Amino acid sequence: MYDPTVFENLKVAFENRVYDLDTIDREIKLTNRSDQMDFAILSRIFAIQFTLFHLEDVSAEIILEASLRDLADEILEAPEGNPGCSLTVRFLKRVQHETEQCSLIEDSLRDIWENEVLVVQTLSFLYGEGERGYLNTIDVKFRTKINEENMSEIPDFLQSILDALRVLHAI
Repeated sequence: MYDPTVFENLKVAFENRVYDLDTIDREIKLTNRSDQMDFAILSRIFAIQFTLFHLEDVSAEIILEASLRDLADEILEAPEGNPGCSLTVRFLKRVQHETEQCSLIEDSLRDIWENEVLVVQTLSFLYGEGERGYLNTIDVKFRTKINEENMSEIPDFLQSILDALRVLHAI
C-alpha cells in the first residue's frame, strides 16, 4: 500500500488550511500555486502565494521543499537520517527608502519568529524604473526542518504570516 511522504502530508495540510483562509474565512486572496518535481536532482517543491484580502501591496509565498536526501532517508528508513522538509516564507514588497525600511522589516520579522529564522532581503528594480523604488524579496528561512509532528502548528504559523503581512504593509 502507498504511504505518502512527509512532503505530501505537509503539502496537503498547508494547502487545505490556506484554501480555507481564501474560500471560507475570506482573509486572503490566492495569487499563485506551484507543485514541482525536479527530475534532475530528484527534489520536490511546493509553493502557494497569496495576499491579504484587502491589502494586496505585499504578498506572501510559503515554500516547502524536500531534497533527494530527505525523501531517501524517509523511504529507506535510514536510522541516521533526518527526514523532513525545509520551509521558507517569501514576502514581496516595494520599498522607497531601502535603508530605513529594510532595517524595520528585518526587526519586525525577527520579532515574529525570533531566532528560528534567517532573514535575507534582495532588492531589485527594472532598469529605467528606479524612481518607483525597489522590489524587496524577503526570504524568511526556517533553521530546522519540519515534519508531520509540526502539523498542529500550521494554523498558528499561518496566523504569524498574516500578522507579518499586516506589519509589512505598515512599513
